[in-house]
Amino acid sequence: MPAIRQCAGRPRRRPAKLHADKGYDFAHCRRALRQRAIIPRIARRGVESSERLGRYRWVVERTLAWFARFRRIAVRYERRADIFTAFHHIAASLICWRFVQRWFC
Repeated sequence: MPAIRQCAGRPRRRPAKLHADKGYDFAHCRRALRQRAIIPRIARRGVESSERLGRYRWVVERTLAWFARFRRIAVRYERRADIFTAFHHIAASLICWRFVQRWFC
């Protein structure tokens, strides 16, 4: 059988580990991650406090909130992926620019 052609760009890689909250603490979730050679970092229900996992989750949610301020990205109006990606790049550069302005002013 011929090899399946992948999308253009660099080859996809799996993450080394996955951080999740207590809502994903099931044996089948952990088993599926281990089968894919991904280390599960899932808080256990009734045992661990979710504060330690919250450190990583907060960074992701904060970054998504920064991008959600741009309505054109939050609600996808563009059909073409290249234009949508360009708007993401513009939003990221504006976020960085505003951060630098606050830092030096």
